[in-house]
Amino acid sequence: MNGLPVSPGMLIALIILVIGILVIVKGLVIVRQSEVMVIERLGSFHRQLESGINIIIPFIEQPRAITMVRYQKHGEEFFPVTSNEVRIDRRETVMDFPGQPVVTTDNVTVRINGALYFQIIDPRRAVYEVANVSQAVEVLAKTTLRSVVGKMELDKLFESRAEVNSAIQAAMEEPASKWGVKITRMEVQDISMPEEVEEAMRLQMAAERKRRATVTEAEGEKAAAIAKAQGQRESAILNAQGDKESAILRAQGEQESIKLVLGAIGDSDEHKRTVVGYLLGQSYIKALPTMAQEGERVFVPYESSALLGSMGMFREMAGSPEDSLAQHLDKRDSRHGLGAGLVGGAGSTG
Repeated sequence: MNGLPVSPGMLIALIILVIGILVIVKGLVIVRQSEVMVIERLGSFHRQLESGINIIIPFIEQPRAITMVRYQKHGEEFFPVTSNEVRIDRRETVMDFPGQPVVTTDNVTVRINGALYFQIIDPRRAVYEVANVSQAVEVLAKTTLRSVVGKMELDKLFESRAEVNSAIQAAMEEPASKWGVKITRMEVQDISMPEEVEEAMRLQMAAERKRRATVTEAEGEKAAAIAKAQGQRESAILNAQGDKESAILRAQGEQESIKLVLGAIGDSDEHKRTVVGYLLGQSYIKALPTMAQEGERVFVPYESSALLGSMGMFREMAGSPEDSLAQHLDKRDSRHGLGAGLVGGAGSTG
């Protein structure tokens, strides 16, 4: 069986075709969105491949890999996984590193578990300025966390997590920027303490709540007492004003009654003394039922007994002021009648 003759030109063309296919296969690179590749030509940096279709020279231009460390959680433990990646992801990456023991200023050892969010913004620096960018960022986060928390007390640490996060982020920005990395934020996830410290904090919290309850109750009782005192004060003022107005009205009424009586029987000094004595006697009589309510013995002043006696004599001799008024009117009418009779008799005589 005789083979077909192969000319040198056909052989050369075949070799060129194979090389072309290899160039297309090896040299055609498709970079996805938010990814970038660092290309080296003969061992030195040449360029960066952005998203889209890119062509490189095989065997002369090679992508430079970046070393990344990521943690995988199995149960309660974290296991680091190291990988070399030629496609550098420019998206924001989260690093959930395991808890770190930290000593506060009041000598309490706590374990803090944090999450770090960072982004590679300069792939060239991330590849050439540091050997392992993810490990460098992790170690920087741990040391900064110890430095920031070591300046705070335990109580303040629980109260100001946002301040801790901001302080760690601010402290990491400058060194991380040299590696082409941007620290977006740092979050303190969990803070665990020894059991004796937790028990002491629970007792302290219970005592503080009891103290607040006592203070609140005392303030409530104080406000109630103040309100009650103010109510009693206002009530006493209103009662006093009522008593004042009532006394004024009674005095005005007695004044009017005295004026009416005196106007009816005459306003001579004798009639005035009679009416005043009668009114005083009425006041004593009205006060007698209430004089013996708080004791068994009652001491009546001599003037009171004399006044009461004189009042009785006044009633026997002259009756009440109304009777005196009636008698006075009868006497006046009789006098007028007598005068009329005398006038009539004189007329008849004449």
